[in-house]
Amino acid sequence: MRYLFNLLQVKAEESQVPQVEPAAAQASVPDGWVSECPSNADGNEQQVLMTVKEDAADIDPLNMMPPPNQRPSPDQPFPLSTNRQKSSIPKAGTNEHWVYPSQQMFWNAMRRKGWRWGPDDIQQEDMMHIIKIHNANNESAWQEVLKWEALRADECGAPKLKSFGGKAKEFSPRARVRGWMGYEMPFDRHDWIIDRCGKEVRYIIDYYDGDLDERSHEFANLDVRPAMDSFEAVWD
Repeated sequence: MRYLFNLLQVKAEESQVPQVEPAAAQASVPDGWVSECPSNADGNEQQVLMTVKEDAADIDPLNMMPPPNQRPSPDQPFPLSTNRQKSSIPKAGTNEHWVYPSQQMFWNAMRRKGWRWGPDDIQQEDMMHIIKIHNANNESAWQEVLKWEALRADECGAPKLKSFGGKAKEFSPRARVRGWMGYEMPFDRHDWIIDRCGKEVRYIIDYYDGDLDERSHEFANLDVRPAMDSFEAVWD
């Protein structure tokens, strides 16, 4: 399971993904990188057949993600659901919420990162559990953000997530200090930009190995806090 989390850059969030549905037997050859976190697509999804340098302009700067690819890969051994779940995380600048990737999008993302399916590898039902774990961990991260934002409730009663990005290879200062003290290093890191009613606030989320809670589908231990890049953040 840890291997898949590293491969997918999984972080955290809510569960309950619709049951697997048959997917159309189509082929595509996705090439570009795609984020596996809540995505910026809600309904009208474009299909990407291949990525070239000129397509860089199509990357969404809010989640560093190209248009969603919902088509089965050429050698995919079983169909996967293309249904996507709406998160509880409000999206800045809109009255909408961020939307999580489908099972098919996760599969395509794994292939783009070099993974290839083998007979003894994950099965169709495993993708449903992976999605649940991913969503549950992201929802947990948002709840931790809200606890911090409650300290500034007099400034803003409805913070929203503006953008996010993975920085797995860039350890935060806090993580480095923990490492010097002999503690384990996080297996991943995300930076979230929160819109505090017009004011941007950066949060750092470090992800540490944890035991899987089969009831909630939470997997990682999260260290969520404001980045110490302002006096207010240091004070908090």
